[in-house]
Amino acid sequence: MATILDSLIGSCAKKLQEIITEEAILILGVKEDLRELQEKMEQIRCFISDVERRGMEDSSIHNWISRLKDAMYDADDIIDLASFEGSKLLNDHSCSPRKTIACSGLSLLSCFSNIRVHHEIGNKIRSLNRKLEEIAKDKIFVTLENTQSSHKDSTSELRKSSQIAESNLVGKEILHASRKLVSQVLTHKEKKTYKLAIIGTGGIGKTTLAQKVFNDEKLKQSFDKHAWICVSQDYSPASVLGQLLRTIDAQCKQEESVGELQSKLESAIKDKSYFLVLDDVWQSDVWTNLLRTPLYAATSGIVLITTRQDTVAREIGVEEPHHIDLMSPAVGWELLWKSINIEDEKEVQNLRDIGIEIVQKCGGLPLAIKVIARVLASKDKTENEWKKILANYVWSMDKLPKEIRGALYLSYDDLPQHLKQCFLYCIVYPEDCTIRRDDLIRLWVAEGFVEVHKDQLLEDTAEENYYELISRNLLQPVDTSFDQSKCKMHDLLRQLACHLSREEYYIGDPTSLVDNNMCKLRRILAITEKDMVVIPSMGKEEIKLRTFRTQPNPLGIEKTFFMRFTYLRVLDLTDLLVEEIPDCVGYLIHLRLLDLGGTNISCLPNSIGALKNLQMLNLQWCKSLYSLPSTFTRLSNLKRLGLDFTPINQVPRGIGRLEFLNDLEGFPVGGGSDNTKMQDGWNLQELSHLSQLRRFDLNKLERATPRSSTDALLLTDKKNLKSLHLCCTERTDEAYSEEAISNVEMIFEQLSPPRNLEDLMIVLFVGRRFPTWLSTSLLSSLAYLKLKDCKSCVHLPPIGQLPNLKYLRIKGASAITKIGPEFVGCWEGNLRSTEAVAFPKLKLLATEWSFAPRR
Repeated sequence: MATILDSLIGSCAKKLQEIITEEAILILGVKEDLRELQEKMEQIRCFISDVERRGMEDSSIHNWISRLKDAMYDADDIIDLASFEGSKLLNDHSCSPRKTIACSGLSLLSCFSNIRVHHEIGNKIRSLNRKLEEIAKDKIFVTLENTQSSHKDSTSELRKSSQIAESNLVGKEILHASRKLVSQVLTHKEKKTYKLAIIGTGGIGKTTLAQKVFNDEKLKQSFDKHAWICVSQDYSPASVLGQLLRTIDAQCKQEESVGELQSKLESAIKDKSYFLVLDDVWQSDVWTNLLRTPLYAATSGIVLITTRQDTVAREIGVEEPHHIDLMSPAVGWELLWKSINIEDEKEVQNLRDIGIEIVQKCGGLPLAIKVIARVLASKDKTENEWKKILANYVWSMDKLPKEIRGALYLSYDDLPQHLKQCFLYCIVYPEDCTIRRDDLIRLWVAEGFVEVHKDQLLEDTAEENYYELISRNLLQPVDTSFDQSKCKMHDLLRQLACHLSREEYYIGDPTSLVDNNMCKLRRILAITEKDMVVIPSMGKEEIKLRTFRTQPNPLGIEKTFFMRFTYLRVLDLTDLLVEEIPDCVGYLIHLRLLDLGGTNISCLPNSIGALKNLQMLNLQWCKSLYSLPSTFTRLSNLKRLGLDFTPINQVPRGIGRLEFLNDLEGFPVGGGSDNTKMQDGWNLQELSHLSQLRRFDLNKLERATPRSSTDALLLTDKKNLKSLHLCCTERTDEAYSEEAISNVEMIFEQLSPPRNLEDLMIVLFVGRRFPTWLSTSLLSSLAYLKLKDCKSCVHLPPIGQLPNLKYLRIKGASAITKIGPEFVGCWEGNLRSTEAVAFPKLKLLATEWSFAPRR
């Protein structure tokens, strides 16, 4: 993909621009070699903007692109290496008696006895320059035109226009069909097992229809248990059972066998009624062999499946299948103009003829119509602009698989180049997987896909990219995520992404890889039913993987893994059976993201402090990890630290030195200690240097000591802070003393957030009154508020006039016996009380109340 290539070259050139005059490069003595590399990159970049389309149709051009892309990945690795080694030399020099640096470079190297490092890196750069010179002499390059690649601007208005009521988009046919299916369900709800099916081709709207049925309020009240399970083509029986058990609030362990999980399901569903949706079923055995027997223990049950195949429905025993037909041109046109949000009737009529032509090009598929609608939404609403879309070359491309031609590819082709990489990267999640926004944007940042914008954190830019992909219908938000913080990728769009990135990405069991398709691999999602993840050896040739992830499974990993894959940027070992991280992890100098969440590790090696490029470290749910190594505070580029649900109680002093930290979950608060290196939790005073905090979760706040200074407020200057979670520890042995309660109230008062805060959660607060800053004037941007198990507070805070509050959840406020007018902001003496509207933007209120017994 030339546009991805363009982005890769641009990223490398920008890195070179930034580091080429740094002292670390000057001391290494490779400045001129790097400058030559930069010039060659810029020269080639001017000629590649139109090469993607030609590469789709001409194998020789495709091979040329592949060679150039490999060279750019090598360049990116060399830039990392030069910066890393130069910084090491610089640090060594700064520790020596001599403190001045001459810019002669080579003479300095002799002083440090480090000619070998200079020689090796210099050779790598010169070898790469020769390779680029050969690529530029190729006859393919000679035929390219200098077009000075145009960079499309991101269409930020799409995010706003995407929030359209679903009922306006689905069409009368689906509304009618959903009512019919709901009626069928209610008619047969007393039967032992009744099975329905929605059948249709990919992208036609089966899941949309099933969601409307699943979310029907009458159905929610008619069954004891409701579950929605995405099955997918290559489903794992254990994964399906585990997902179903968790959905119906039953406990299960990851290492349990299929038989054990089936027994648990039988027990959980016994004497209950259920409504189950099995989405995207490809094989009937998911019902006949896996779920039918345990679910027979229920008193009654309805199973609704979605599938592309009539035979699957028949084998499952569906009596009355519902087929979804392709949209007619008239209905498709209605979906198109409503998706674009055209409100002027005259515009609708003026664009009708050309719009119907576009709908016909989409083959009557709702998914294709929706994605092409977002392309059109970024253009002027004129016939000429729409005719350009109709005349686009992609409609006649025949080199792509039939299912992903036309509108789906055009929606990708229309993306700005930085978004193309973000879109393709989503396939490192398994099919039908729910993707969490925050996890995805961390991966994008770690891989270097996010453009740097002045005065904006990369994570904020990445979040904008996420919502733009949603607005373009290239990612579909999950219904249960109120703020669209969870999404999925439609299987047809995933098929498109897999096809476009097939040389660089591998999804499946790595043991099936062979030499000839490993050398270009950059990213692997390992999916295997075996006990161990094993990647074949390539002999002397290096495997230059950048991302390695696994489908969460109780797997082991080969001991040599950390020594073999030294080019990794992303290493995700979530939930693997890993008990020890070897010292050689310190050699992964390119690593940006290390996820060890849910592993069985009991310690981290001191060598982790050598990972100078590490930006994200996740240690959540590590039940055996009680301390961080003393070298932890050397991770000078760390942006994210996840410690939630991990019993960390010993940490090194000096977290304030990690000035780039912006995402800190599970911060264990402590009162400090006399030990100069390690302490029982971090002091709140260490927060003063963490100016970039964007998300912050604090635990064990009852252990903090209130500040007595006049400058006691700890968070008001954190201008990037969007999400704040404050949590105390629940005591079961004895009640908190009056002094402890008073201290907690003072601490919370001193944690007054900045006005730009959007998300606030307070958990297990032991004070009797909420902090005074929890009011209208100080939280004008707050959109999400959760108060959980604040059992001692006798009054709710005055939040009814928060101007932007959309979501409010209150759970376990057992000391509150009445709610007064002050809660909604209409207390006596308030001049606005007669005209004020309580909760002006509230969309969802969730309460779980259990009053304390009277004494």
